[in-house]
Amino acid sequence: MFKNKIYIIFILVFALVFPIGYFTGLIPINTLTLWGRYFCLAIAALGVDLIWGYTGILSMTQALFFCMGAYGMGMYMTLSNLPEGQLLPSFMVWNQVEELPFFWVPFDNFSYALVLSVLVPGVFAGIMGYFIFRKRIKGVYFAIITQAIALAMFLLFSRNETMLGGTNGLTDFKYFLGFDLRDNSVKFGLYAWSLIALGLVYWYCHNLVNSKFGKSLVAIRDSESRMRFTKYKVTHYNVAIFVIGAMVAAVGGMLYMPQTGIITPGRMDVQASIEMIIWVALGGRGKLKGAVIGALVLNLMYSVFTTVLPSSWLYILGGLFVITVLYLPKGIVGMVDQMKEKLNGMFVKTA
Repeated sequence: MFKNKIYIIFILVFALVFPIGYFTGLIPINTLTLWGRYFCLAIAALGVDLIWGYTGILSMTQALFFCMGAYGMGMYMTLSNLPEGQLLPSFMVWNQVEELPFFWVPFDNFSYALVLSVLVPGVFAGIMGYFIFRKRIKGVYFAIITQAIALAMFLLFSRNETMLGGTNGLTDFKYFLGFDLRDNSVKFGLYAWSLIALGLVYWYCHNLVNSKFGKSLVAIRDSESRMRFTKYKVTHYNVAIFVIGAMVAAVGGMLYMPQTGIITPGRMDVQASIEMIIWVALGGRGKLKGAVIGALVLNLMYSVFTTVLPSSWLYILGGLFVITVLYLPKGIVGMVDQMKEKLNGMFVKTA
């Protein structure tokens, strides 16, 4: 897999050049923190590509699973950052809650929080996927149902009665595992862990899509009726990849939380999931490296344009999506591959 030059460039830039630039004072720590967040979002994009790119399931809930992972880690950080002698988070005190809700109790332990932050989104996706896929709902109808579920969960998390911070979400964190989040070395550590996690998740997804299971997913995408005719349990495959995609997104959300210091229901709305789909479409659907490239490029563009032209980003994003659909159906990666083929053809003719 590492024979491709793009992997070498990626490793040289983000694993060597950026850290060297930071330690020599050429790259500020805020730049590394920003890219660390991009890596977390790229992890979520890999989940989208598994579900949509390789299986053909257009899901509008990936941002929800990303936020569920972030909320899980945020609950642990909220409890671990309580002032000495305080037993409840401030928003619970304001709501006159007298005892820590039962579903908060396991998140007081980091190990439990780590497992539950991935397990809960996976279980939720499994239950949701089972009832939808067993009815053979797909295409635009599946997208509408998942969109409705994302909206319902957004409204649920926004309510104060849910005891998850309401519209303000979870924030005001100073420490993570005893380390000061304001310390530059801690910020660099989070950047490094995000990069490592992206590499490991990519490696896992690469092995998955190249396995027999992954080949079956592509076959389901290309001809589901034929797979059913050959006695494949398509529903089981769909539910499995839906769960895997949700858990991948949750991993990204867990890493995203300490670097941003805040998570709100606004990150799980339908627009956020649509943006993730656009990342994959622009980068190259059905190409894992396309999902990563699309997420990194578009989030970098978001940071630039929201600074220079704050009110124009949605128009730019919409325009990019239209251009992708009309002229770049295979995304950036597909365009590069076509250029390589043309160049190779030219060299063959001249030879």
